[in-house]
Amino acid sequence: MDEAAERAVSFTGYDRSKDRSLSKGKVRQRSFRNGSSRRLPRIPMRGSVIEEHMGNIFPALAGSVSLLKCQHVFLTGGTGFFGKWLLQLFVHLRKSCNLNITVTALSRDPKRFLDSCPEFIGQPGLNFIAGNVRSFTPPTGRTFDFVIHGATAASAKLEQEDPEEMYSVITEGTRHLLEFVTRCGARRLLYISSGAVYGMQPPTLSHVPETYEGVPQTAYGRGKKVSEQLCLDASTGSFECVIARPFAFVGPYLPLDAHFAIGNFIRDCLENRPIVIRGDGTPLRSYLYAADLAEWLWTLLLRGEHGRAYNVGSEDVISIRDLACLVRECAGTQNEILIQQQAQEGVLPARYVPSVARARHAFGLTPHGSLADAIHQTVAWHRSRGTV
Repeated sequence: MDEAAERAVSFTGYDRSKDRSLSKGKVRQRSFRNGSSRRLPRIPMRGSVIEEHMGNIFPALAGSVSLLKCQHVFLTGGTGFFGKWLLQLFVHLRKSCNLNITVTALSRDPKRFLDSCPEFIGQPGLNFIAGNVRSFTPPTGRTFDFVIHGATAASAKLEQEDPEEMYSVITEGTRHLLEFVTRCGARRLLYISSGAVYGMQPPTLSHVPETYEGVPQTAYGRGKKVSEQLCLDASTGSFECVIARPFAFVGPYLPLDAHFAIGNFIRDCLENRPIVIRGDGTPLRSYLYAADLAEWLWTLLLRGEHGRAYNVGSEDVISIRDLACLVRECAGTQNEILIQQQAQEGVLPARYVPSVARARHAFGLTPHGSLADAIHQTVAWHRSRGTV
């Protein structure tokens, strides 16, 4: 998943002056020591918040979903946050549209994945193969019509401790995948890149467009940018390639114990402990709900223009501080919010916000709800699973 997402949030129509959460509890500047973390339990989903949302987003795909009828899709990264949502929408489309579509998902450990996500066990048309993206053995005797390449290394720890390995996983994995694509007969490839390819967004640029020529600051961003070019170079003549550049997201399946700020805030509320903001709370971010993410990615696979990149995310902006207040409001808790650094007077806040005009104008893709809706859904899902 996109490591830059750890800093990103969004909220449709958010007016800070009207946020009742700012009058609840405390928001203070002070340091805070983390307590010991514990492994969050994973149990089968009870009450499908996800399926309810799938019904809401399906109409946006109605015009192109017939292109998937009797098609075979190969998916890498199918067991991560993005992948789980792609699979959820696949299951929904197969059930509701009688498509007879099949998906083969690459996973380092399919058994472990199915143990943690039993909702995918026995789903018709869904198959798994075990392997690493840099060295997997392709399924024999099979051809595929579409390929979605979402496998990546997005660990903040790996970025810090071994950036060369981070870069290698991304680029060498892409090279190996492209060798497979050229042999399997695929017509189209969707490469899931990242907003990190733009590098630092200038604070005076409100929304970064696909045409912005930034310089990636991390091994993750550099690996994604190089891999985009690898995909485009390989696609000349044999298959079509579309690039998605996701920004940041929230929804069920988002880990609460990883390096994603909004997930950490939700965890803190569910565990009734202070919400800690390690910076000054001023950076401006945007967030898209994961059900919308799945719809956008499947749409780009089917309808995206060959050789073109599309930002995937929300244009609605919120500060990290106000995000913490909103999460607390949606969770219905009274957690103290601790901001560890003072804002610098006269310094424009950092931004990580996409322009999605290209996807909106081409395909009519827009968020289906507010960030508050998305947080409510995410909190309800984790509570239904007994996360805390």
